[in-house]
Amino acid sequence: MTHAAPVSPVDRAGLRQRVDKALAEFLTHQRARLALVDDALTPVAEAIEAFVLGGGKRLRPAFAYWGFRGAGGVDSDQVVTALAALEFVQASALIHDDLMDRSDTRRGEPSVHRRFAARHRAAGWGGDPDGFGDAAAVLLGDLCLVWSDELLHSAGLEPRTVARARPVFDEMRTEVTVGQYLDVLTQATGDTSLERAGKVARYKSAKYTVERPLLVGGALAEASADVRAAYSAYGLPLGEAFQLRDDVLGVFGDPALTGKPAGDDLREGKRTYLVAATVEATDDAGRELLLSRLGDPELDEDGVAELRELIAGCGALARTEQRIVTLTDAALAALTTVDLDTEARQSLVDLAIAATRRAD
Repeated sequence: MTHAAPVSPVDRAGLRQRVDKALAEFLTHQRARLALVDDALTPVAEAIEAFVLGGGKRLRPAFAYWGFRGAGGVDSDQVVTALAALEFVQASALIHDDLMDRSDTRRGEPSVHRRFAARHRAAGWGGDPDGFGDAAAVLLGDLCLVWSDELLHSAGLEPRTVARARPVFDEMRTEVTVGQYLDVLTQATGDTSLERAGKVARYKSAKYTVERPLLVGGALAEASADVRAAYSAYGLPLGEAFQLRDDVLGVFGDPALTGKPAGDDLREGKRTYLVAATVEATDDAGRELLLSRLGDPELDEDGVAELRELIAGCGALARTEQRIVTLTDAALAALTTVDLDTEARQSLVDLAIAATRRAD
């Protein structure tokens, strides 16, 4: 296997464009549907369109598509449309995540709860603008989750084909939801253990980013037990590595690339693997500094820089980077254990590299 092919695996087979087309067509239909209920719902349709179509890596449909192809599935627009449903699961998780974290931006634009709070203020409506924005974000996130079901079932696949993927799709949505709760709980309890950080990473991100999409694609193609096992052996470590890269970017990332303020994870008090490794590696003074500043919404650029220096200086950053390498190597090794379509195998290799070496 070779690495880092010139064409992104998300773009091969015209995948990104086809996913975007499927999402746009579905959202056009939903906009008209909402308008029949009430004109006041047009801003809801517009906000979801802007969120879903305005960016995103499309990694989850890509993992699902190449998982489908790897198991011998024959390409079709109906399959791509069904797999585009994963983007609505992602949209739901991100809208709710931004609300829970009180994030101001997503991809450089106002987060959904901020967008609707601003709409309330601009219109001069009664009540609390922030409360209105929060309620809107909960409901729009829920609506995206509902639409993920609808798109999966209305894509044009045979009902028996969809039924094969349904248990995996359901399990994925349960896992990401309970993972989000564990993340909130961990911040509330102040648990800084590596064990807890690893579990949150697995359930909040790792499983629903890589493993479950792969298995959804595999189920649509009636993948064998050996292929499903290889997908899990590839997907779990790679999904964790993906989340660890996210954690590093949440502290050290460039806002121009991430679309989020520098050090946002520190202000939000995220108990990530990076933080847990710092707590374990630093001295008492370092732990006191980290834990006293972690979760401070007023943490300024100097404070972020000080914590970055602590995290890097104690070796936690290097340890996290090495774990990303170790996990990615384990994922790639799993692909050698089973017979897969050649193009799909290479695409899964390239997806692993893209997911763990990204800067955004």
